[in-house]
Amino acid sequence: MSLQQYAETHEVLNQVPPLDGANLYRLDLPLQDWVRRYRGGWAESRLDAYGALAGGPLMAAGFLANENKPVFKSHDRYGHRIDLVEFHLAYHELMGAAIAHGIPSLPWTDPQAGAQVARAGLMYLHNQAESGSSCPLTMTYASVPALRQQPGIADVWLPKILSRDYDPRNLPMEQKSGVTIGMAMTEKQGGTDVRANTTRAYAVGAGGPGQPYELVGHKWFCSAPMCDAFLTLAQTDKGLSCFLLPRHQPDGSRNGFYIQRLKNKLGNWSNASSEVEYRGALAWMIGEEGRGVPTIIEMVSSTRFDCMIGSSSLMRQALTQAMHHCAHRQVGGRALIEQPLMQNVLADLALESEAALALTMRMGRALDHPFDEQEEKFARLVTAIGKYWICKRAPEMIAEASECLGGAGYVEDTIMPRLYREAPVNSIWEGSGNVQCLDVLRALSKEAGVLDVLFAELGDGHGDARLKHQINRLQSAFADKDDIQYRARQLTEDVAVALQAKLLLEAGNDAVSDAFIASRLESCGRAFGTLPRGLDISALLARSAPFLD
Repeated sequence: MSLQQYAETHEVLNQVPPLDGANLYRLDLPLQDWVRRYRGGWAESRLDAYGALAGGPLMAAGFLANENKPVFKSHDRYGHRIDLVEFHLAYHELMGAAIAHGIPSLPWTDPQAGAQVARAGLMYLHNQAESGSSCPLTMTYASVPALRQQPGIADVWLPKILSRDYDPRNLPMEQKSGVTIGMAMTEKQGGTDVRANTTRAYAVGAGGPGQPYELVGHKWFCSAPMCDAFLTLAQTDKGLSCFLLPRHQPDGSRNGFYIQRLKNKLGNWSNASSEVEYRGALAWMIGEEGRGVPTIIEMVSSTRFDCMIGSSSLMRQALTQAMHHCAHRQVGGRALIEQPLMQNVLADLALESEAALALTMRMGRALDHPFDEQEEKFARLVTAIGKYWICKRAPEMIAEASECLGGAGYVEDTIMPRLYREAPVNSIWEGSGNVQCLDVLRALSKEAGVLDVLFAELGDGHGDARLKHQINRLQSAFADKDDIQYRARQLTEDVAVALQAKLLLEAGNDAVSDAFIASRLESCGRAFGTLPRGLDISALLARSAPFLD
């Protein structure tokens, strides 16, 4: 008897169907609700269109962009120094779609009510398809408030920055239909401590705001080095100052901007992060001389907001994948999602995802009111609180979601390993955890009325005794000034959770708010999947996975 008849050893059964082509906006009821709640509903057709892109062609492009990392070419074949980074076509597809749909420009070109919220929704969808391309998108979006401090330069650059055309060619800005902006702040010896920077700026003429300088020095981290210009920091005789440094000089020649190497990172593979040197690079001062940190912090605040969006979106995609897998995978003759312990885990993950989204969209609402003093103070404080807490929760949440897929969640055929590798970056970049917590204390101690705004936002507990007790605890904790820096992480965490509870309670979905408050403000286990009894688990699962119907 021939053994060939045994070539087919088994029938392939109990496999999860692909989720390819899903509209990520339509299957996300929490996103729809929070966008509408904060007046972004006018952009629903845009979000729906981008949800289809993100779950379809952009999701496929994300895999390709990560499988084909950017490549640094220092010289051409003739030996000329060129300092180019080459990207796969999939990366350009991602960038082109995002820019065409206004992700870097929407709030600035269409500043109506809910514009920041709508733009956050678009970025939330884009990040789920691919996060590395979000780095230059974020920096381009965030450059606008900083550049507006120097009107003459802003008049030249902003029309190209706000263009809906993606133009990846390595040409002078004047020859392009659209440009992107990067940022380079940290140096080897200082890292987060940018005041330790040693890069020097030398005035070409009279010097001062809006004037040209030549920069000499290095940057240990320069993300997206193929951007058309970079906001950067350098020392003058009056201290650390902010500059706009283009890749090309006004005569069209390449600037003294030299890429040393690309970083070999844990994740964020599609994005090129680099080490660079300035060798007499021509740059223009932005803002007041010696006030570089306050000038560039206008940009950093916006990039920190995008870290909140980024981590929230990674959590959402991990939840979507876990829900989809458990809805179709059978164990012991029943779908995983029908089994009580898995329901506890998935519902807990859904709570964490929606709470992160709620705080992020509330930040978007604050940014939509830049001339409202209360909202401005709220944004000043909650940028740091949200950046700390949401970004801290993402790795743990994504790890648990991956575990829902078992071994399948640990192989590169799924998106889960990429989500997990990506998760730490938002916590580390733009100021790591301790930096954010110290910034919370700085805002509270140096800016009058910020603490009052926080407790006005929290209110009296909105009729929930558990939240009211948490608010009272916070008031006592802030009144106690002893060892406050030592306690900064605990204070920041407690404020973040209280704000999330308040927002969920105020939104009126009792199943969500009751489960969150019961599990986050009362005694509960430390791992995901330890929700207390008596919650409406079915409602939580249906809300976060409408495709299960």
